[in-house]
Amino acid sequence: MVIRDNDKIIVQGPITIINVVEILEQGISLFDRNDLIIDLAQVTDIDSSAVSMLFEWKRRAQKNNQQVYFSNIPENLKNLSQLYGVAELIPLVQH
Repeated sequence: MVIRDNDKIIVQGPITIINVVEILEQGISLFDRNDLIIDLAQVTDIDSSAVSMLFEWKRRAQKNNQQVYFSNIPENLKNLSQLYGVAELIPLVQH
């Protein structure tokens, strides 16, 4: 599930091949601001499709002249993005 909480878009639950398209579209429907922060702290399970989803969100935001940033990326998602050599391409919230 993807919800809006003030200035953040919060992703909850698993992101796997089973539900990635639904999560992707729910997120895009909330792309209503110039700077988008997507919080992944409540993600419970992922597979490699989650990495693709982050990049699709990034592409969609850029297409609409928006910036997207990710926060609280789960360790297993960080590990997958490092394994695929794309970790540096995922824009993170700067604290």
